[in-house]
Amino acid sequence: MSSELELPFGRVPFDHPKEECGVIGVFTPEGEASRLAFFGLFALQHRGQESAGIAAANGENVVVHADMGLVTQIFREPDFYPLAGNMAIGHTRYSTSGSSELCNAQPLLVNGHYGPLALANNGNIINAAQLKKQLQDNWNCTFNSTTDSEVIALMLNHSSGTTWEERIFQCMRQLEGAYSIVAQTKDTMIAARDPLGIRPLCLGKLNGGWVVASESCALDHIGAEYLRELEPGEVVIVDGNGLRSAIWSGGTGRRNLCVFELIYFARPDSIMDGQLVHTVRQQLGAQLAIEHPVEADLVIGIPDSSTAAAIGYAQESGIPYSEGLIKNRYVGRTFIEPEQRLRELGVRQKFNTLVEVIQGKRLVVVDDSIVRGTTTPHVVNLLRKGGAKEVHMRVCAPPIKHPCFMGVDMATRRELLAANKTLDEISEYIGADSLGYLSVKGLMKVVGGSDGGFCDACFTGNYPVPVQLELSKFALEHGSPRSN
Repeated sequence: MSSELELPFGRVPFDHPKEECGVIGVFTPEGEASRLAFFGLFALQHRGQESAGIAAANGENVVVHADMGLVTQIFREPDFYPLAGNMAIGHTRYSTSGSSELCNAQPLLVNGHYGPLALANNGNIINAAQLKKQLQDNWNCTFNSTTDSEVIALMLNHSSGTTWEERIFQCMRQLEGAYSIVAQTKDTMIAARDPLGIRPLCLGKLNGGWVVASESCALDHIGAEYLRELEPGEVVIVDGNGLRSAIWSGGTGRRNLCVFELIYFARPDSIMDGQLVHTVRQQLGAQLAIEHPVEADLVIGIPDSSTAAAIGYAQESGIPYSEGLIKNRYVGRTFIEPEQRLRELGVRQKFNTLVEVIQGKRLVVVDDSIVRGTTTPHVVNLLRKGGAKEVHMRVCAPPIKHPCFMGVDMATRRELLAANKTLDEISEYIGADSLGYLSVKGLMKVVGGSDGGFCDACFTGNYPVPVQLELSKFALEHGSPRSN
């Protein structure tokens, strides 16, 4: 076993792709935009838990409140008094590039040709270091963060177009990678989706105003009517004259939504790519049962992200579904690392078994993904200690063999279990009686991507744009910018 794949001495790291980020923008004539943005961010908390923030504008200035922690930890009633106004944007962050530090909490506020501009982004700009140098050389820009979002903000606020649409399009010609942006000046809200549509962004209507958000669940939480997803390369401008939109003419016409949105990232009650995420996950489980049947007594899922897929597997296979693992939903992130003898503490803190349900049973255990393989062996061991007779692991995603450079922290190639071990070696490593992954063909059959439309680079290595394979998350800290 290579050293990169050994379980760490201390804590057991989270073994799923790390969250991306969540963004929201609210324009309302009722003047409570920041409060609406708060509740929208609360619905998007699953997309990042490192920091969060809201920027508000009232036609005269732009005010930002951002800090480290969860949305409910950052905002108290007095914090909303300076955030008065009919327009607000918000962000909840997981750092896909750049450190988890206060200077990188978003929205970021910059100044340039067009006055104060606040901006928040979900994604990763792979040529951010080069763009940062251009801004320093051409405009003498100074940077207060190590995130690529500041690069975008300064590019936008130093562009030469006569309208915001033209300025965004000018940026799109230079930006390489994935992004869904919300920005605002003192009197205008801007939203934009990258020309490949890798990161999600949707549009809704609320009481004569407008809302944009990473997921439709955020619209539901604030009572907005879901209208549609933004098209790849689309820019939406909202101001006192209403809403207008335009699509960049330089796009390829291809769609490359990150398929992991449907597998894992998005909330099950969100609409994405025109589909209810919960239904897609059930169908993934059913396809998994077709591809990898096994004789068993019960199907269980690893809660909560795999529950729908486990139900789909059970329905297709005819094997009864049951809860077998109970998740402690109130476990937050901890910085206390247990000693070697307590290395399973991280998993035991998060899960407990229903011994009377699983004892003596042959189990099909459905999970959404295996990344480093650091958690799965402990889960299998927990089930065996709970009395499971057999443990057959089924994964409703193909093997992850390639890192992501488009806004998801997926680990390096040398850390990815499936990039370094065969199927039999992985099965032995995690301690399962058998192991089956969903095929890429089966995945695309379910999501409707047989003819394209999704980014599946983490499975296939076919990136939608050229990438530097050793690109570092912290590239901007070494004299260049970081993402999100």
